[in-house]
Amino acid sequence: MKKSILASALIGLGLSALHVHAADSELNLYSARHYQTDEALYSNFTKQTGIKINRIEAKEDELLERIRNEGANSPADVFITVDASRLEKADEMGIFAPVKSKVLEERIPAHLRADDWYSYSTRARLIVYNKDTVKPEQVQTYESLGDPALKGKVCTRSGSHPYNISLGAAMINHNGVEATEKWARDLVANFARAPKGGDTDQIKAVAAGECGVAIANSYYLARLMNSTKEEDKAVVAKIGAVWPNQKTWGTHINVSGAGMLKNAPNKGAAVKFLEYLASDDAQKYFANGNNEWPVVESVKVSNPALDKLGDFKADTQPIGSLAKTAAEAQRVFDRAGFR
Repeated sequence: MKKSILASALIGLGLSALHVHAADSELNLYSARHYQTDEALYSNFTKQTGIKINRIEAKEDELLERIRNEGANSPADVFITVDASRLEKADEMGIFAPVKSKVLEERIPAHLRADDWYSYSTRARLIVYNKDTVKPEQVQTYESLGDPALKGKVCTRSGSHPYNISLGAAMINHNGVEATEKWARDLVANFARAPKGGDTDQIKAVAAGECGVAIANSYYLARLMNSTKEEDKAVVAKIGAVWPNQKTWGTHINVSGAGMLKNAPNKGAAVKFLEYLASDDAQKYFANGNNEWPVVESVKVSNPALDKLGDFKADTQPIGSLAKTAAEAQRVFDRAGFR
């Protein structure tokens, strides 16, 4: 009799006993992260909670298109990716649902939370220079990369890449649109070659003398610094690195982040997973997986390369503000010919 009453109540709420069970036992994760240590991250969550993770991995655009096509019937509970501009793109699609969580509010700093998604690790965009051709005092700021003294010495990946767009967004928020567009034009005038390749390619080009200076995310340099390969050691020996803008607004940082989807069939499991990512153990897995830093300030990681690079003053502008300026940054780069 009691079972019948419960079943009737569930039907009245538009639910089923099977759905309620699934909400407690499964999580459907759409991930654009591809790091081996994430396996331990996910298996530890299942071990702690008993919730099985069904994971689909693909590139960001592919996953977002899949979510769009699936619509209200999407099985996705959580979307996880890297870069604030990509998270903002997902947010603009209206796929995220707000999550109210005391755990997340207490552990993740306010400037690393957006309205509908959370940051879980940070990476910095630093300046790498050739020790033989460029002096470190020449490249202490992002703005200095537009200095005529560096003409023919700057290498970078495409201006349409999210990492550079996010940097442009940060500069717009700090310096304004007009100043950032002038900087972008000056940067283009200093190119050693047309933008191509990824950040590791820029670092290697600097070491080879093809460029004198480049912009790169910190984890790319950390990978090379932690490598045991002789060719990587040779690259590291020829370059130096600078944390830019230490006397002004600080070095630009970006994030890995995640949010719960509004059509998530397993919302309870989704919230548990997002809270788990802010736990001490998960923060270490999450950050170490890509040579990054935890967002929870009390959590420390031991990474030889990051330790050697040392502490730095990071930009603390709200990550949501940075993300929302990304589209304007792309327009500025387009007008400046930074493609």
